[in-house]
Amino acid sequence: MEKQKKNYIDLEVWKQARILSKEIYLASSQFPKDERFGLTSQIRRAAVSIPSNIAEGCGRNYPKDSIQFFYIARGSIYEVETQLYLSYDLDFITELDLKAILMKLETTRKLLNGFINYYQTLIK
Repeated sequence: MEKQKKNYIDLEVWKQARILSKEIYLASSQFPKDERFGLTSQIRRAAVSIPSNIAEGCGRNYPKDSIQFFYIARGSIYEVETQLYLSYDLDFITELDLKAILMKLETTRKLLNGFINYYQTLIK
């Protein structure tokens, strides 16, 4: 029997990235209305980029190509982290919200780093 390739929607890293994106959307919905085209848009775009790039990477035929998209997802994690701190600095989110979302972000980052490490073993 042929081993079936795991679908990206079954991956814990993708599931956690979706949860993180949802949290970002919920938190940013409380941002001032005049930020709709500023920080609100930027942080949402970066958050959505994380699970999107994981999915796209999983759809590639070669591990080296996949890793490139996982690196983009990881870069978006750092982008979201920076924007969260800015949101806190501007009093758009509370310290409690910041810490809660950062915990989800860290979980996603660790899972993604492990996923990248796994894919790197496939190209050696």
